[in-house]
Amino acid sequence: MAQNVAQKLIGDHLLSGSTTPGEEIALSIDQTLTQDATGTMVMLELEALGLDQVRTETSVQYVDHNLLQTDEKNPEDHLFLQSAAQRYGIWFSRAGNGVSHPVHQGHFGRPGLTMVGADSHTCAAGALGMLAVGVGGLEVAMAMAGEPLYVSMPEVWGVKLTGELPDWVSAKDVILEMLRRHGVTGGSGRIIEYYGDGLAGLTAMDRHVIANMGAELGATTSVFPADEAVRSYLAERGREEDFTEILADEGAGYDVEDHIDLSQLEPLIALPSSPGKVKPVREVAGEEVYQVVLGSSANPGLRDFAVVAEAMAGRRVHERVSFDVNPTSREMYADLAREGWLFDLIAAGARVHQSGCLGCIGMGQAPAVGRSSLRTMPRNFPGRSGTDEDSVWLCSPETAAAAALTGEITDPRDLDMEYPQVQMPQEYTISRDLLTAPLPPEQAREVELVKGSNIYSLPEFDPIPDELDLPILLKVGDDVSTDEIMPAGSRVLPYRSNIPKISEFVFVQVDDTYSSRAAETEGGHAVVGGTNYGQGSSREHAVVAPRYLGLKVVVAKSIARIHWQNLANFGVLALEFADEADYEAIEQGEVLSLRGLHEALHASHEVGARIGDRDVTLKHRLSERQVEMVLAGGRIAHHARSTASTG
Repeated sequence: MAQNVAQKLIGDHLLSGSTTPGEEIALSIDQTLTQDATGTMVMLELEALGLDQVRTETSVQYVDHNLLQTDEKNPEDHLFLQSAAQRYGIWFSRAGNGVSHPVHQGHFGRPGLTMVGADSHTCAAGALGMLAVGVGGLEVAMAMAGEPLYVSMPEVWGVKLTGELPDWVSAKDVILEMLRRHGVTGGSGRIIEYYGDGLAGLTAMDRHVIANMGAELGATTSVFPADEAVRSYLAERGREEDFTEILADEGAGYDVEDHIDLSQLEPLIALPSSPGKVKPVREVAGEEVYQVVLGSSANPGLRDFAVVAEAMAGRRVHERVSFDVNPTSREMYADLAREGWLFDLIAAGARVHQSGCLGCIGMGQAPAVGRSSLRTMPRNFPGRSGTDEDSVWLCSPETAAAAALTGEITDPRDLDMEYPQVQMPQEYTISRDLLTAPLPPEQAREVELVKGSNIYSLPEFDPIPDELDLPILLKVGDDVSTDEIMPAGSRVLPYRSNIPKISEFVFVQVDDTYSSRAAETEGGHAVVGGTNYGQGSSREHAVVAPRYLGLKVVVAKSIARIHWQNLANFGVLALEFADEADYEAIEQGEVLSLRGLHEALHASHEVGARIGDRDVTLKHRLSERQVEMVLAGGRIAHHARSTASTG
């Protein structure tokens, strides 16, 4: 039977389960990716699992998020990560080497492989014809230990691309068009596969832009075929021998279909404060701009910077605008300098920063309150920038350049200039100087983990009892992101290895009394959420920290994929309303009561409960394996029990 690309990738790695959408499947994993905001937890989990050496083909630890060194916490965590990489057999990418996703694509990405990453934008690797899925850190740790990835089989959503992009429109506008049409939940339960004649005009790095922000659609991942564009990219990197052609078969079908005529697209922009609030730039033109930030994993290619540099050449940034440039890798930084584009940016008034995520994760570059900041980044959730009352817009490099020059949101087609025709270099800078290879196993076993004063071991969590009476400590609305549950930024993320301390910041943007009230509540508590609860970042701190404070049950209209899995991994029961009207009736402070819970979870996917004086029906999506895991207190406890019983 004719197969699409996603079906081929899944079929080549399927260990168990049916490929019927919604059924749990197990996939073998070839590669893993961790970064420093999530990687410290992963390394602590490897320690808790008692792992000797990773069992994947390739695992890489990047330092790209927490680069600010305002005190000892970040540099000490970097030393811990470096020692853990040496101890467990992992590649290590040092601070300054660049953002994980484009660096990984350039050095390690290979068509036909599977990868999981403790970063929701791991899906960017789908640009090369990989099946790359963003998951919580514990899922990555288990993959490193040789365990499969368990995931609900997604539908495959085929998006046919035809035509060619007009001048001043680029790949970012393609994914913004997807978000304009389908919003932040449109990809839930789906793999997005792009195909069609329009692919011919999209480079591997253009595809990276589109695949990266599939995460904002809620998709499991995005995939592109491994075709001549991928071959050309790998050849430019000196890695053509890593190319394998992977194309959809003639006549292959899709569960869901869509079509985008690239020639009809126009410059688009996502308004504050959601990637799904997309409008044409001309509809919001004239809004004053005070900051423009170029960079991040969402627009990491050399072209994305070069087109802005060409537009800036001989011109000056508007006097009101802080124009911040974050080159996405050390290699690209060198190419910008060698080709003269760095000079053009600096001469125009750019503030050039180090290679890394920086403002994307709220590590510096925080905007002033209420002042518009245009960014080529993937997310603009409330407060993610580091400013509580921020006003962040997401756009293409072309639209960013126009705003930087004019001081207001401007459709780049209205600039008084020709569209820059960027000539890419004949050769690219390729360097592994800041990539440290794994040690031989016999040497690795002698390495001691370097733990600074901010490194704490993982807390142990108790099993879930059969009967629960839990006060509903917090009720929140729709689309609450993990940034709102567990904020990022320079004030919070340095405590990523210190669960007792970081738990003080849980829900601080929503209710700054939550953590203190939770700490004073004996016997645990519940949280009630709306639709798409826990969207966004894969950071499992958004589960571990509230779990540490006594969270035992989350009940929501719906729960985003990665957060739902993280809840199960750490023994928090995730339930959803059978009737959403029950959500409306709930008041914060009421008590959620569950009786005969163990039998109910095993017996069906419905659970009877009582909230206040009302009987309600709740649902769960857990497999039998996950039920056992949740009841045991989480995946580490369940793994230890399983190992003991078979050992």
